[in-house]
Amino acid sequence: MYCGAGWTMSLLRCQAEWEELDKEFKQLQETHKVYRQKLDELSNLQIICSNLISKQKRRIKDLACNLRRYKHSANVEEAEVIQKFNNDIKERRNVFFEMEAFLPKKNGLYLNLVLGNVNVTLLSKQAKFAYKDEYEKFKLYLTIILLLGAISCMFLLNRSLYVMLADTIQDANDELTLLMCSEQWKEQYDQIAIQIP
Repeated sequence: MYCGAGWTMSLLRCQAEWEELDKEFKQLQETHKVYRQKLDELSNLQIICSNLISKQKRRIKDLACNLRRYKHSANVEEAEVIQKFNNDIKERRNVFFEMEAFLPKKNGLYLNLVLGNVNVTLLSKQAKFAYKDEYEKFKLYLTIILLLGAISCMFLLNRSLYVMLADTIQDANDELTLLMCSEQWKEQYDQIAIQIP
């Protein structure tokens, strides 16, 4: 009886626990839905910002080209205005560079080979620093492994080369010994042939 009552009690607890988990799961689903919506909004904003920056850069490049052409025929006052524009253009390009640091961009050749066409844009400076730190460690470990491999290959190839060279020298020495023996045998044969009438 007690075991049955204890079992019923734990079953009621399990049922209450499940209902609580079910409520939390529904909240999790709603939170995840909001997260995906925000992520879609972020992706759209990234595309819009990238397009606007590209458009601005193109227009600024055209403007800078026109200013350079006009600078040759400008008077002193106009030259000062053109210089101010050029300073503003340089400043604007720096701002674009900072903005692009937080936007997705095409991966370089190495990253494409290793990861494929994957967006690896990191949104926070801490994440970027951690990524760079890990990447530097990876390069260090890879360099050490390649260095050890190169040294191993050098010793193995030198050993193999030494063995091949020693075998070649031994073969040449054997042939020379055989030739010398055959020459001595030929001389002895000639001496015996001369002695026999």
